[in-house]
Amino acid sequence: MLCITRRVRALNLRWSLALCLGLLCSASAALEINSKQLQTQAARYGARGERAITGWLELARANQSLSEREKLTRANDFWNRSVLSSEDLLVWKKADYWATPVETLGKGAGDCEDYVIGKYFSLLDMGVAPEKLQLIYVRARVGGPGSREQIAHMVLGYYATPNAVPLVLDNLVSTILPATQRRDLVPVFSFNTTGVYVDGKPSAPIDRIGRWSDLLLRMEREGIRP
Repeated sequence: MLCITRRVRALNLRWSLALCLGLLCSASAALEINSKQLQTQAARYGARGERAITGWLELARANQSLSEREKLTRANDFWNRSVLSSEDLLVWKKADYWATPVETLGKGAGDCEDYVIGKYFSLLDMGVAPEKLQLIYVRARVGGPGSREQIAHMVLGYYATPNAVPLVLDNLVSTILPATQRRDLVPVFSFNTTGVYVDGKPSAPIDRIGRWSDLLLRMEREGIRP
């Protein structure tokens, strides 16, 4: 199932391409949340959606003192458990839509980008430094070890140090593994709030990814300022 509707150029790159050394987001890791405004938004989705959104906010409050490895596990498990894998055309009636965490939990369904966005902002709110996180487009092999079928996919990479092998948070494989153990994934490019990177080098400014800017604006309207 294709979870990214636009085509990406297939590049045979190493996992090191996802490192954006010295060029990462320097913003505060904490999210600014307007609780009253967010409660109004959550109420739009009914009791089930409101419970899911409340559970998301509790995720950060309850796990601030954990180790970063444990935070990764809690965030990964929460999103993989709370969201049904689906496609934008079914959920949003659009070919490609990046949902906010509130929208995804409200609907209870999303595609790979929505899982990654939810995990990314969850970990920021849990105190993980933004420079340790990367949103990474990949080509994912599906159908078993002998399969040649590949789909466009997105995962979240966590780097304990700038030169570390990243840990991969994924909705296709729930176990968090080092990238070296995910031979079913081939990185294509990565991005963060400062730009898009290919082969470890700046390729385009972040404003070229219009859906990211639109996502942040919609989050602010919901009462969440990244």
